[in-house]
Amino acid sequence: MLPFDFHTTQPTRYVFLTGKGGVGKTSTASSLALTLADRGKRVLLVSTDPASNLQDVFEMELDETPRLVTGTTLAIANFDPDQAAKHYMERMVGPYRGVLPDVAIQSMEEQLSGACTVEIAAFDQFTELLTSDEAREQYDHVIFDTAPTGHTLRLLTLPSAWNEFLETNTTGVSCLGPLAGLSKKQHQYKRAVETLRDGEETTLLLVARPDLSPLLEAERAATELQAIGIEHMQLVINGVISSEEATDRFARAVIERQQDTLQLLPETLASLPIFTLPYAFENLVGISALRRWGNGEEVAITREVYETSVYGELHQLVDELEADGPSVIMTMGKGGVGKTTLASLFAVALHERGHAVHLTTTDPAAHVALAIGADVPETFTVDAIDPRVEVETYRRDVFEQAGEMTDEQRAMLEEDLRSPCTEEIAVFRAFADQVAKAKDRFVFIDTAPTGHTLLLLDATESYHRELERSTGVVPEAVRELLPKLRDPKQTHVIITTLPEATPVYEAERLASDLERATIRPFAWVVNQSFTPLEVTSKLLTAKVASEVQWLERVSTKSRPTMLEWQERLPVGYAALSQLVKENIQ
Repeated sequence: MLPFDFHTTQPTRYVFLTGKGGVGKTSTASSLALTLADRGKRVLLVSTDPASNLQDVFEMELDETPRLVTGTTLAIANFDPDQAAKHYMERMVGPYRGVLPDVAIQSMEEQLSGACTVEIAAFDQFTELLTSDEAREQYDHVIFDTAPTGHTLRLLTLPSAWNEFLETNTTGVSCLGPLAGLSKKQHQYKRAVETLRDGEETTLLLVARPDLSPLLEAERAATELQAIGIEHMQLVINGVISSEEATDRFARAVIERQQDTLQLLPETLASLPIFTLPYAFENLVGISALRRWGNGEEVAITREVYETSVYGELHQLVDELEADGPSVIMTMGKGGVGKTTLASLFAVALHERGHAVHLTTTDPAAHVALAIGADVPETFTVDAIDPRVEVETYRRDVFEQAGEMTDEQRAMLEEDLRSPCTEEIAVFRAFADQVAKAKDRFVFIDTAPTGHTLLLLDATESYHRELERSTGVVPEAVRELLPKLRDPKQTHVIITTLPEATPVYEAERLASDLERATIRPFAWVVNQSFTPLEVTSKLLTAKVASEVQWLERVSTKSRPTMLEWQERLPVGYAALSQLVKENIQ
């Protein structure tokens, strides 16, 4: 493993950063882009993440129009998938306004109002930039700060998926409605695929931390990207701590955990070029902080003390959940903040009190099984929504509901179900089924990273229409979903964050979006805090100092609660049960 030197690296024209949420993709992309600009390169940094926080890092308002960072040759843009979807819809529907009857226009708008359209519109915007001759002339490097791995994989595989779909679609029927806008761009999509696969043009940086979960995510990403012909990848392990920092017991535990993990790199990752980035001793917000990190400069540490008594205890949340009876409990927040561990911990706590519990996930990464282990009691059930299984089940149900058809009708339905949007609909239906289980048990849902989750929740009504259109039947679970999500006695949303800038900013944006959907967060939990611990090392003294402003910010939220950093990783039912005894019972 070699240090990743921002000053000497010679990147390709296009650089993509991907990885589990919270591993530092945005910090790495931002520092790389800024350093290249400081070297005189013309650089465009763009986010394709629905939950982007580039605006927080650079402390400037951003939209899809590139804006120069003052005093540099770095331009930044933030693609907004929702805005892109609105523009896309109007491009499809606009020419027919005043020409077709209002009822036909309404039907077209409904077909284009789902989460599928948001993703396709973002993809359309992404490929325009990737294949733009103007951008090629204007910028030496284009760096994509992409979404968490599950969304990124879908984004990168879409060129192939849509090419295949468009080449075989002859009727224009799909969950997208009219395909004219897509079919005209087949050449653009083909060129995008070629660029992604060209190692001379494109590099994909798999960003991870020296922890098991993000490394497993990186391995999955590498395997799936290689399967679609993207070979030019490098692994960047962020936040690696020098053994010289092991000057107190907690710092030693942190460093030993990192070193043990790095000794067990999966073979797929071990075969890649591997680089490391040092732990950041300050929040990487603002140009000065990014430059200090990129230059490896010393950071002054000021010890600060925060009074944690304003925070509640975990057992208080469990008491309230238990008092409301069987319900849905969703842990939500930025990827990498510990949603899976927290969902598992609360699930074990209620099960230890004698309740039936079901634990599941809507996250494509699906680490619930890893967190809870295989040795669980019979009244504690665990599963995950598998998109491949759900798509096949959905296809089968559609054909059963359709009944007898002519060969032409069957061919049209086959085309419709080959659309990549089918996966979104199938997964949504499975999500509704999981929520419906909360009649005689507590159902804990470890939700996907923020952007995907919001698409899922926002899409409820449009998916309702889509299911009706495709099958003629709207399952009871789907009809009851939105009222159940909005009932504070039936659904409890626990927003999970870390005492750091990006997770808190994203949690606040998530809470605002939930409020607009009339879903109010039940509680906020700050996970993995070092503040309650007796630390003396420079490393953790800096960490505690950096936590203060974020702990103060979260302290004003609903039921603020804190879980301190755990010296031993609570993996498996038995370990979680022990943690429950120490913190909850």
